[in-house]
Amino acid sequence: MSKTSKVQRKALDALEDAAAAAHFAKKTAKKLPAKPAKKLREYAKDAKAASDASKKAVRHHPKKVAKRAEKAADRALTATEDALIRADAKAAAKARAQQKAAAKKAEARSAKKAKAVVAAAVEPVVRPEQVVAAPTPVKPAARKPAARKPVAPKPAAASEDLATLTVAALRDRARAEGRTGYSRFTKAQLIDLLS
Repeated sequence: MSKTSKVQRKALDALEDAAAAAHFAKKTAKKLPAKPAKKLREYAKDAKAASDASKKAVRHHPKKVAKRAEKAADRALTATEDALIRADAKAAAKARAQQKAAAKKAEARSAKKAKAVVAAAVEPVVRPEQVVAAPTPVKPAARKPAARKPVAPKPAAASEDLATLTVAALRDRARAEGRTGYSRFTKAQLIDLLS
């Protein structure tokens, strides 16, 4: 078994780095949206192809193999970092937009509440076009206090008739006649009032 030279070891390290970069790019592509993921998979594929150099190629052309592997690894890592930066920026912009929308919604809610409070505190202003002509209310004729007339004694038959009624019926009759102040009268007092 022959010993490996420094240049060959450098080539083998470059192949390992290219394989690791391909793996990282492929893993990152799974987390990204379709379009950026497709580009990243292409870089990962190139890096994987560069890392699959034969032992014979490493022995005979180690510098060439190392250079190709390093370039592929650099491209894959750069593309991965760019894709992650873009994805983070897009996520941050989306978060800012959601925060802005939430703030706007909260502001609209508080404005609506304030408007409701103001509307409740202030009587509504009636505009002339909103006024509907209402019929003019007819004022009832003012009642003049009735002068107390001497009560003429009623026939005995009417008072006997009132005596057969209940207190509730007597109150109903007093209400029908337009009498006032009878609500706490006893039956005898209601009979005197109605006779």
